[in-house]
Amino acid sequence: MNWYLQSGKDSDVVLSTRIRFSRNIAGFPFYLETKEQIKQLHDKVQEQLYAIGFGLKFFKLSDMDELTKQSLVEKNLLTSQFAKNRTGTNCILLNDEENICILLNEEDHLKIQVFSSGLELENTLHYAIELDKKLDEVLGYSKNKNYGYLTSYPNNCGTGLKASVMLELSGLAQTRNIRSIFDALSSFEVNIKAVEHSKDIYEISNSKTLGITETEIVQGIQVIAQKVMEQERQVRKFLAKDGIHLEDKIYRSYGILSNCRRLGLEEAKDYISILKLGTDLGILQELTDSKIQKMCLYSKPANLQKYLGNQYDALELDIKRAEVMKQIMQEK
Repeated sequence: MNWYLQSGKDSDVVLSTRIRFSRNIAGFPFYLETKEQIKQLHDKVQEQLYAIGFGLKFFKLSDMDELTKQSLVEKNLLTSQFAKNRTGTNCILLNDEENICILLNEEDHLKIQVFSSGLELENTLHYAIELDKKLDEVLGYSKNKNYGYLTSYPNNCGTGLKASVMLELSGLAQTRNIRSIFDALSSFEVNIKAVEHSKDIYEISNSKTLGITETEIVQGIQVIAQKVMEQERQVRKFLAKDGIHLEDKIYRSYGILSNCRRLGLEEAKDYISILKLGTDLGILQELTDSKIQKMCLYSKPANLQKYLGNQYDALELDIKRAEVMKQIMQEK
């Protein structure tokens, strides 16, 4: 089962973990200006694919249909900007489990990404380092004794590591306490941002990569994630005290998703977020975390259409979304 359909450690709050390394291959300029230079880089990677291992496969985005590219964006494997590249030169390395996705020639030659469900910073880092060492052994990185791994942007030098966690903070968002939490974290060297097109999901990542070890970066994000997680859980307990009001809101959402005939993307996000809260608090016994995960993924347009194996116009998509949500909820 793919990582984004699994329930991980502390997944009531922490949806996913990502470890990302920015790397450049020795012998190539940082900025590949011509298609010939880009082709040479891609050829080098393709030639060594078997030696790299990890079940990675080489894909040209120009060979993918728009639906497939958008489905990868919805899974947070690609950025919208990378997927929309008009030159036809963007490529990725991807394994079947999709917990490894390496972007070729974005800001740097390689953007190595390793993903896990839940809060798994340490284990994900160890796996990413294993992959990173193999890539260095096979391809050879640009690095410097004083500045570590050399990157296109100086603020990524040193370890070249970005460790990030994605959190669902529906309780803090509902009680309007989220800003005070982030203000309290402003003195730490972290980036906090809302995930695009979401009201309750936020990403926390390190802002410093130079003069600090990979382990120190991950430990810092771990501590901050746990503090935010504790605050979110406390708020959820507070909300749960208003029993009938919260239960009514949860079961109204459950009733709508169980019976609606059409369902827009934004309202689906709102209802699923409420159902997740109810499931995590043990109020809603009818659903499981794995069902919530599936509902989150297959409510999204591209993944919904990939799941159904067909393409639909806007109205048809809303109808199909309602049908699929009911099917998932009714699964044994």
